Amino acid sequence: MERWTYKTVKYKTGGFMGGKIKEEEFEELLNNAGYEGWELVSCFDTSIYQGQSKDIVAVFKRRV
Repeated sequence: MERWTYKTVKYKTGGFMGGKIKEEEFEELLNNAGYEGWELVSCFDTSIYQGQSKDIVAVFKRRV
């Protein structure tokens, strides 16, 4: 039976109303998790107003 551990990372967006993503910074966050053996299983945003994103949440898993 496979066993997994999970990790959730919250990435704050920038800008006056949010929604601005520093792509290189976000990619580095994902790559660093991958180098540590984490696999991305889900990624979603949290809305605040008229489609603007406050945070991006990335969920990772890896085998125990």
